[in-house]
Amino acid sequence: MDVPDLRDPARIAAGARVYAQHCAGCHGANLEGQPQWRQRRPDGRLPAPPHDDSGHTWHHPNAVLFAITKYGLVPPYAPAGHHSDMPAYAGVLSNDDIWAVLAYIQSRWSPRVQGTQEEIDRQSQAR
Repeated sequence: MDVPDLRDPARIAAGARVYAQHCAGCHGANLEGQPQWRQRRPDGRLPAPPHDDSGHTWHHPNAVLFAITKYGLVPPYAPAGHHSDMPAYAGVLSNDDIWAVLAYIQSRWSPRVQGTQEEIDRQSQAR
């Protein structure tokens, strides 16, 4: 998968707009996620996690983040039978929009987290 330049300022700015329109309602205007995001709700689903340094988004390579955004949190990215409120954005957002959102999210991470995620991404590509 060809990953565009996720540090491009124009892509980050576009991603901020797309994030505000499509993602902030669940993941928070400041990427903070929903309260108690690690505790299942009565319906068995987990609240939306944060996308800032305190969450786990940065633990995943870019191809996985792209796929989850495009197709939803489904196998192989979640266990069979897992139910999530994360919608699939295929048909809603273009591939460029998805990459822009990921660029925006990553631009908000600390340098330490950015470096760690870049290494995770490099290792996944080497496999």
